Order: sequence, then structure tokens, then C-alpha cells
Amino acid sequence: MKLVSWNVNGLRAAMKHGFAEVFATLDADAFCLQETKLQEGQLELELPGYQQMWSYAQKKGYSGTAVFVRSCFAPAAMRVRHFVTPDGGPEGPNGDLDCEGRVTACDLGDFWLVDTYTPNAQPGLARLDFRMRWEDAFRAFVSELDAQKPVVICGDLNVAHEEIDLARPKPNIGNPGFSWEERGKMTELLDAGFVDVFRERHPDLPGAYTWWSYRANARANNVGWRIDYFLCSKRLVSQVAATPLYPEITGSDHCPIGLELA
Repeated sequence: MKLVSWNVNGLRAAMKHGFAEVFATLDADAFCLQETKLQEGQLELELPGYQQMWSYAQKKGYSGTAVFVRSCFAPAAMRVRHFVTPDGGPEGPNGDLDCEGRVTACDLGDFWLVDTYTPNAQPGLARLDFRMRWEDAFRAFVSELDAQKPVVICGDLNVAHEEIDLARPKPNIGNPGFSWEERGKMTELLDAGFVDVFRERHPDLPGAYTWWSYRANARANNVGWRIDYFLCSKRLVSQVAATPLYPEITGSDHCPIGLELA
């Protein structure tokens, strides 16, 4: 089974920059998007042979996730979850965590596929407290799913976990995406029973990035960050056949990433 994840930084913009061609070329069995920046009904996407699941932010033009699953891999009564809190939605006591469309989780039978867009801590770590609450809720959510069956997590996790995961680690220590707090929460997520499958297969590979600033020719010079991930339950690692990155594919400031399961 072939899975692809991509932060498209606005799906309507990506459609103008070749999204349909990328979707056809990668030919994934499940294609997961982050930062769709859509409200329901704003875009009619023709994807014959796929089921579409969407999570929308209440705020217009912001956040959002989506999963497109090839129909032959989608159970007839596929369970889909859109919220990370036990209360199940924006009206609960922690509903602010569930009003930004940051999770689309699909039960594919043999495993849960969880597409997520982790909140950015923002300049000056202004949103770090919210980010820490999100991290704890998300870890509890995927741990609950993992107790049922294996889990594959994908998406923009908005953190470079180790120094090898960004081109210029020293000047970025403490900055959003490379603060000790965010890196620590990533460690906690992995310690909860999940594996960063790309780094597990390529423990010493430098220069493997998934996001580049639009400034200063960062992408052309490969001054990037690896902040997009596939994680999976430890008991799924033996089924991992490949973990490709697609830095040659443009149309967003992120590139698509893949996971192939045998």
C-alpha cells in the first residue's frame, strides 16, 4: 500500500500549480493533505475511484486536513474521526483544540491512518502553551487508537526533532519548530510507541528536508527543515518497504513524502 502526505499550503493555490498532475503521478492508495485552507463547499475535487474525507477549520482560509483513500482500500463503513479531545468537538471544554480541522483519522481496517497538521508555535513562541496542550491531547488520542489496532500518523508536525533534521540547527535553537519544548513533545510521542520511519531507515542521512522558506533561495540551496513525517506503531515497522521524499515536486513550500507498506 502506498501512502503520500503533503502540506499543500492552500489547496486552491496548489491546484493552480499542478496538484492534479502530482496526484496522478504519485498514484497513492491514500493521499493525505494538510493546510488545505478551505471551507466546506469551496472546492469540488474530482477524484474518481477515491473516497474523500475532510476536516475544516472554523476560521476561513486557515488550517484544515483531508484524506483521499482509493475505494478498494476503504471499508464499506469506514470510521472517520475529526477531533482529538474526548469531548468530540469544538463545543467541549477543550474545544479550541478541535476547531481548526487539524485531524482526519480513518480506520482502514488493518490500521488507523491519522493525518494531522500540528499547530505552529508562532514567532516568539507566542502560541507555545496552546501547542503543548495540543501535543498532550494528540498523544492521548493516537495512543487510544493504538490500543485498538496499529496506527500510521502522517503530516506536518511542525518540529525538526534532532539537529540532523534542519540545515542550520545552532542559530535556530529555541526558535519555533526547534524549541526544546516542541522537540521534547516529539520525543514523548515516539516514546508512546511510535517510530519515525524515515529516520529509522536513514539514521545518518543529512540534507533530507521537507520544508523550505520562500526567502533567500532556501529551496535552491537546500537550506531546509524536515518537519513532515510518517510515524507508525512499532509493530508495523517490519512492513515498511520504503520512505521516499519528493523534493523535486513544487507547488508548495513543503514537498510530498511517502510511505510504502508491504
